[in-house]
Amino acid sequence: MSDLVFGLDTFGDVPDDDHGRPVSYAAAIRQVVEEAVLADDLGVDAFAVGEHHRPEYSVSTPETVLAGIATRTSRIRLGSGVTVLSSDDPVRVFQRFATVDALSQGRAEVILGRGSFTESFPLFGYDLADYDVLFEEKIDLFVKLLDERPVTWSGTVRPPLRDADVFPKTDAGRLKTWVGVGGSPQSVVRTARYGLPLMLAVIGGQPSRFAPYIDLYRRAAEQHGTTAHPVGMHSPGFVADTDEQAKEIFWPHYRVIRDRIGALRGWPPIRRAEFDSEVEHGSLYIGSPETVARKIVRTVGALGVGRFDLIYTAGAQPVSARLRAVELYGAKVVPMVRDLLA
Repeated sequence: MSDLVFGLDTFGDVPDDDHGRPVSYAAAIRQVVEEAVLADDLGVDAFAVGEHHRPEYSVSTPETVLAGIATRTSRIRLGSGVTVLSSDDPVRVFQRFATVDALSQGRAEVILGRGSFTESFPLFGYDLADYDVLFEEKIDLFVKLLDERPVTWSGTVRPPLRDADVFPKTDAGRLKTWVGVGGSPQSVVRTARYGLPLMLAVIGGQPSRFAPYIDLYRRAAEQHGTTAHPVGMHSPGFVADTDEQAKEIFWPHYRVIRDRIGALRGWPPIRRAEFDSEVEHGSLYIGSPETVARKIVRTVGALGVGRFDLIYTAGAQPVSARLRAVELYGAKVVPMVRDLLA
């Protein structure tokens, strides 16, 4: 596990300033860039930016933000988390990330997914009744584009292509592409069928319950004759100087976001006891550097993943607390995990 990859993920949540006032969307986007630059300076391996079209989040075009980050960093991998391919055009997604790849000198990654919200579908004129076919057909086209040769393709969700050559090309000849999966066996099998790396969203419950999905991915890859890549995972969390400080910073903002999501999905409001239990036994990595590091080690040992990303923002945590969380993750958590695994 010495080659374990460590990442940080954000959805560009709009933070509060240190006086408790929400910053502007523009300031929130610039803040994401500053946090990525700090992560790069501290040796974090990867930084992923999510796509949302809701008022709580500032980032609707991850690749635009990643392009800005690319010009101010030198080594950190830059990805989306996720790109909602169903409501986008595969050709344009490829072109935009190939451009980020050029600006970053080969550090771009795209993580394709269906997204945790559905606002992008009506926003861009798509019918939710086509939810499954949109992703199925568009990922099929995107995989063909990855070969960076003229493409002939036809489907039902966009006009066909005939010997279409797409530019720019990448220097490496292939864009690093993952598929983000929240727990659907069919999605796991599809990812293996296309020979793409799997990124699991482990955002609730005991991490060990995702072990069968990793086993399914490997078995499906073997059956389809494709490569089973090291599996990645991302989970929410927050690092502060002490366990209590981390929980007290994270909880009130997390509760707001969790209850907004829950209201859309028919979930009851979250109680503090549930939150504390998730921190102790589940998939929230919240606490001091030592506490978070030890929990990551247990998870990595249980699942055998090759990459661990911490979703370090959830709601309007103050700007200074977010920067401190990035600093502690890069300067203390990552080295501790590496030492413990060694």
